[in-house]
Amino acid sequence: MKLPAKLGLKGPRTRFDEFQKLHVLATETVHFVGAFLPFHRYLMHAHEHILRTDCNYTGAQPYWDEPLDAGNFSSSVVLDPVAGFGGNGTGPKNCITDGPFMDYVNAIGPFQQVSDHCIDRKIDECASAQAAAKNVDQCMASGNYSTFWPCLENAPHGAGHGGVGGQMTNLYSSPGDPLFYLHHTYLDKLWWEWQNLNLSARLTDISGTNKGILGGFPGFPGFPGNGSFPGFPGNGSFPGLPGNGSFPGFPGNGTIPGFPGNGTGPGFGGCPGFPGLPFPPQTSSAAGVTSSDFAKSDGDPGDVTTLGHVLTSFGMLPNATIADVMDTQGGLLCYEYV
Repeated sequence: MKLPAKLGLKGPRTRFDEFQKLHVLATETVHFVGAFLPFHRYLMHAHEHILRTDCNYTGAQPYWDEPLDAGNFSSSVVLDPVAGFGGNGTGPKNCITDGPFMDYVNAIGPFQQVSDHCIDRKIDECASAQAAAKNVDQCMASGNYSTFWPCLENAPHGAGHGGVGGQMTNLYSSPGDPLFYLHHTYLDKLWWEWQNLNLSARLTDISGTNKGILGGFPGFPGFPGNGSFPGFPGNGSFPGLPGNGSFPGFPGNGTIPGFPGNGTGPGFGGCPGFPGLPFPPQTSSAAGVTSSDFAKSDGDPGDVTTLGHVLTSFGMLPNATIADVMDTQGGLLCYEYV
């Protein structure tokens, strides 16, 4: 977290900040789309690669086995101030005040802003309960990627972000909390375990919309009955999301964090909200590289996610395709989960 930035992006001071900035730029094209899991697998690979090559790290890439702590994140060893990543936030800004990252000044976020701030957390055990094994099991029973991906992006994904709270609830700048990497490595583990249930077929099983936020996100058709996504809003669904799971766009009431309207950030899984997050101006346009630039560099020419979908990190690592990251033990990737 101390090594200086290399990529020339506006805002980052450190290599750690650069990963956060990459996610900020990618957010509008890699969430609620079929590339959600492949992109984040690629990002976790890039993070581990830089840790090893630039920081001389020799350990394993850790993950948080979140069902073990579902409904009780605050007591997890992961949040221990000595053995883990520090605990809950305190004070009016919910800054973490113990653990190895308590003094880190983050230069990126919230949202697309470039501003100095602490790493903040606001643990929500109602949201963390959505990490329960029963929700994971529901996803693992999916017969194909078209149902597995939205299931995993729903409760298991939302629970990790909402359960930790604070910066982790920010759709754009959540990688400012190091717990982001434990959470998404865990999600990658689940995807790999699901792939291994029928590996020969699932090494090429990719699908889903290619229209992210910038592309008029059409939603998760028919998933699930009430279109729920942990924490948006109190009833656990996106505002205005009808029973068939379609999502007509971001409504003006601003109940999705950072989108038009009042910018209020609701809670996760029917839990209390995370209020007071204003929607900032689109400051990334002054950065030389913008979210629109990312959309031009990343993706497919059509509306459907394919194996040829390009994954970019703007120079952190060479571009790859989804086909390159489908197998964690062959070609570009070489790791196993224990």
